[in-house]
Amino acid sequence: MKLKRSPSRSPVRPLPWLLAMCAPVALNLHAEEAEKMEKVELQGRAVLGGAESASQGEVGAERLATKPLLRPGELLEAMPGMIVTQHSGDGKANQYFLRGFNLDHGSDFATMLSGMPVNMASHAHGQGYMDLNFLMPELVDSLRYRKGAFAAEDGDFATTGASRIAYVRELARPFAELSLGPHNYRRALLAGSQPLGGGQALAALEASRNDGPWEQPEGLQRRNAVLRWSWGDEREGLSVSLMGYTARWRASEHVPLRAVESGEIGRYGTLSPNDGGITHRHSLSLDWAGRSGPWQQQATAYLIDYGLQLYAAPSGFISGPDGDQHEQLDRRQVRGFAWQAQHPRLALWQDLTPAQLSWGLQWRQDRIAMLGLYDTVDRERRHTVREDSVRQDALGAFAELQQALRPDWRAVLGARWDRVQAKVQALDGEYNAGNGGRAGASRLSPRLGLVHRWNAETELYAHWGRGFRSNDARGATSRFNPQDGSAQDPLPLLAGTRSQELGLRHRFGPGWQASWSLWQAELDSELVFVGDEGVTEPRGASRRMGLEWSNDIRMGRDWLVDADVAWSRARFVQAGNGGRQVPNAIPLSTSVSASYEPGGAWSAGLRLRYIGRYALEESGRERSGGAFTVNAKLAWRPAPGWELGLDLLNALNTQAHDIEYWGNACTRREGAACGGGEGLAGRLVHPMEPRSLRLSARVQL
Repeated sequence: MKLKRSPSRSPVRPLPWLLAMCAPVALNLHAEEAEKMEKVELQGRAVLGGAESASQGEVGAERLATKPLLRPGELLEAMPGMIVTQHSGDGKANQYFLRGFNLDHGSDFATMLSGMPVNMASHAHGQGYMDLNFLMPELVDSLRYRKGAFAAEDGDFATTGASRIAYVRELARPFAELSLGPHNYRRALLAGSQPLGGGQALAALEASRNDGPWEQPEGLQRRNAVLRWSWGDEREGLSVSLMGYTARWRASEHVPLRAVESGEIGRYGTLSPNDGGITHRHSLSLDWAGRSGPWQQQATAYLIDYGLQLYAAPSGFISGPDGDQHEQLDRRQVRGFAWQAQHPRLALWQDLTPAQLSWGLQWRQDRIAMLGLYDTVDRERRHTVREDSVRQDALGAFAELQQALRPDWRAVLGARWDRVQAKVQALDGEYNAGNGGRAGASRLSPRLGLVHRWNAETELYAHWGRGFRSNDARGATSRFNPQDGSAQDPLPLLAGTRSQELGLRHRFGPGWQASWSLWQAELDSELVFVGDEGVTEPRGASRRMGLEWSNDIRMGRDWLVDADVAWSRARFVQAGNGGRQVPNAIPLSTSVSASYEPGGAWSAGLRLRYIGRYALEESGRERSGGAFTVNAKLAWRPAPGWELGLDLLNALNTQAHDIEYWGNACTRREGAACGGGEGLAGRLVHPMEPRSLRLSARVQL
């Protein structure tokens, strides 16, 4: 069963626009401070003359270090408009929201870490599953992001955008860090680097445990390791990375809100006692960069071993007193490479200045030994719904040309061609025998961009592009519903998308840069593979539009503020289920982040975030509540080589729901007879974690 999801109510009702405006107001400084600002050039997330759109940027390690994080995946919230939440145990991939999309666990946003893809195609739980729990924030060197499918190098999963996370090649000093918090939160990190074989060897080991505030202790255990040898830099160098990550946990899934309101369970209670899972991700990758004449080249090759066993009962007890728990199993290897070459000054036309040409090839193969769906009781299998093995190959080729048309105009012409081929073999399942087969599809995606330098302080941007989103390979070959054997039509492997964006970037002074982007996205289909049922759910074509406003503000030499507002509107082309509203499409979000770095013993970070109310189902009659949260971070260096830290999470102790869905379920007390055996429709919620304080101590070795 696919449940509709959304962040939920908060009793706090701030004026969301005030959050975005409070930082610019702070520019009204004393004359002495304003004079000080004139001597400091803003280093924002993107700068004039170096950006191709108003919605791209880069966040460096120093800026990321001051951001308070409840979970590793929240690092992506450094990107304007991105919302990261969780609806289950913290060993599971986060829930992501961006540009009016409920990205589920990553279906329409692509992320790369050290050149390796994070998204998983044809995944047991959901297409594009993007688990970032293996990320070590302390090792991140930079986060680069782009919104919209306008760059030729971005292919599958990049409907709303893409991010590229780079790890550092070396650390200034080795260090050990220990963090402690309530609910048995423990985390230990040991990291360092040293010269080896003409390059730098880096190693990091992480171990953590957390029970969370849940009445059923989560028992989350994470083990994480990174070994890396590198030589040179990103333009001319080589690196070899070995990473290993494992986690196991018990989850307190979302529950019907009526179960909490009636007192059947507590706010942090659960209906199913043994949900959760086990996962691992081990990888080996090689990155190379160098020059061949005028051509700058880069190549990446990788091998990933991945597995997940996920147990969940999202609908409670519709099927009977034993509950609706099921197991989703995914075991695969992912291998691939990417190669790109760039010529910075290629003379193509006599009357124009030299152009910059880049082109490349990308290949990825998912060898999925097992995709399984089973009915279970207390993690014991009782019935096999379906078992499949899948081999999926994706090949992409792209080229992009940047040409100056006049001193104040430049054009970006790009195109990519993609071919996805899949073979599905049905292994087991009462009604699954006829669901194997082959599927393939190709897609040509042209892209066009124009950049106009209006004056020294202002740039204008216009972008248009075609792209695609992939669907689960099983949906493209299945002819029978694995639940009951009823006939169903195979669905397209690729669905087309179209995107447009108008942007403006303006520098009000050396301490304030702002950008605005007006965007639109159209999808031919919002097909979703429902891992809970083993079927693909058709949703039809949709259109979205929105407006974003981002600000980078430096006040003096010590304060740096990000203030962002994102508004969107999402509608299906054809009405269904009583309306055209796309469920879980956040119409308004605002955030303000401030960092204080005076260069002395103290530093601090503060983040305020507001998520507006939005439709939980197509008619819009049922809506989520808004949620306002505040997180803070404080660091003190009492002596050289020592640092003490304090993270205050959910500082206002907001009693909201981290996520709210709309769907059918039965509580244990209601039994399987509720709703005539179909379950009762209502809100299913997962509470936001209460206020917590985490202390950390770091010592350089």
